[in-house]
Amino acid sequence: MTELAVVLGSLVLVLSRWLPPAARRPAALSGAAVVVCGAALALPDPRWQLLVVLAADLLVAAGLAAGWWYRRRSGRPGRRARRRLALPGTVVCLGLVATGAGAGRALPVPEFPQPSGPSAVGTTVLEWTDPDRDEPATPGTADRRTVVVQLWYPAAAGGPPAQYLGRTRREADTVAAGTAGYLGAPAFLLDGPVRAHSHAVFEAAPAAGRFPVVLFSPGLGGPRTQNTAWAEDLASRGYVVAAVDHPYDAAAVVLADGRTVRTRVSSAGDPGEDARRRAGWVSVRAADLRFVLTQLGRLDSGRLAGPFTGRLDTTRAAATGHSVGGAAAMRAAEQDTRFTAVVNLDGGPEPDQGPLRRPVLAVTHEIADRADTEYLTRLSSVLDRGTATGYRLTVPGSAHLTFTDAPLYLPPVPALVGSLGRAGSVRTTTETCAAFLDSTLRGRAADLPAALSRYGDLRVHPPATGGR
Repeated sequence: MTELAVVLGSLVLVLSRWLPPAARRPAALSGAAVVVCGAALALPDPRWQLLVVLAADLLVAAGLAAGWWYRRRSGRPGRRARRRLALPGTVVCLGLVATGAGAGRALPVPEFPQPSGPSAVGTTVLEWTDPDRDEPATPGTADRRTVVVQLWYPAAAGGPPAQYLGRTRREADTVAAGTAGYLGAPAFLLDGPVRAHSHAVFEAAPAAGRFPVVLFSPGLGGPRTQNTAWAEDLASRGYVVAAVDHPYDAAAVVLADGRTVRTRVSSAGDPGEDARRRAGWVSVRAADLRFVLTQLGRLDSGRLAGPFTGRLDTTRAAATGHSVGGAAAMRAAEQDTRFTAVVNLDGGPEPDQGPLRRPVLAVTHEIADRADTEYLTRLSSVLDRGTATGYRLTVPGSAHLTFTDAPLYLPPVPALVGSLGRAGSVRTTTETCAAFLDSTLRGRAADLPAALSRYGDLRVHPPATGGR
């Protein structure tokens, strides 16, 4: 609201030069007053888009000061000279105001949709080290694999909303800068998400009850928070969502001791080597998911201290993920029978992915070219060989990032985030996954194909027979 006031005040200030003489001075003073008050409120932590708008105000002020100095120095009104300069100056200033306002709209501070379930949502961050696994990304033989896990869960009561992208604003700044660097973009382009708060309450007491668990692996280089809107919605419906930061894969992971672990993910430029590296990332992620499921079981049993004793039903557990995280979810479910369902959000399975014995929901972006068709063929092959029902849902108007939080804060470019809109993207992802999880983890009687078909082109893969 403050930024909008500054934009409107700036427009009045810039255009006041062209008003009738009687209205010119009052309009300029009013616009300047709004700009000064708005800037005073925003300047402790201004967005870069606002600074662009304020640059226009400074140019107007400089022009007025120059005109005053010229008249005082020369003793002449200089009306003709000022008119020659006024039009291009106005155009430049309007361009700055429009650029700042447009950039603010294209890259907003995300507003998270209200979770649709009946429960308040809590969140907490945990860090666990696996004593039985070496850290594959470091040479030290004593280094053990450590993961950071964020839980979203039904809470007993509401409270102040949690910081997005991290436990604190400082952590959020670190994660945003790391993510931008991983993408090859300047950090200031992600200044919107670091200012956002979600609906969950940090460290809220869990609600009474025992809840199914949903483990989540983000996309390559992605932080654990990349699907916060989805996680909060599921938690409000009675699930515990455990999203995993994969150190040395995620762009930046801030550990409990304050250290930041940067990504070591990179492309070799050789298809064979890149495929080998991807297989390694998927394998490590799958092992992380299996380890986190074990730790959640220890939390539930009380062997790990915390408020979740008796709250986590790990006999009803889904392995889920986006992109390469979706491939890791499929691999984890292939390797570990404790997972009772799988959700793959637009992730291509590995070439050697074996048949799955659990129900699978695979949600894919709109198929547009040959590479997409090959991906769909490979995914369908895995689902055809499964010994439980698989559902492949292709969503029209979607893109790869549709199934994350990205539509809430990136420009609405269809090739980037799809064309479902900010709210529509989140709703599609949450509703399809909730329908599948309600059916597979809770056994709720419903026409699942009909529920999924509302959101796109659905193909049902019946369980394979013949011993496969």
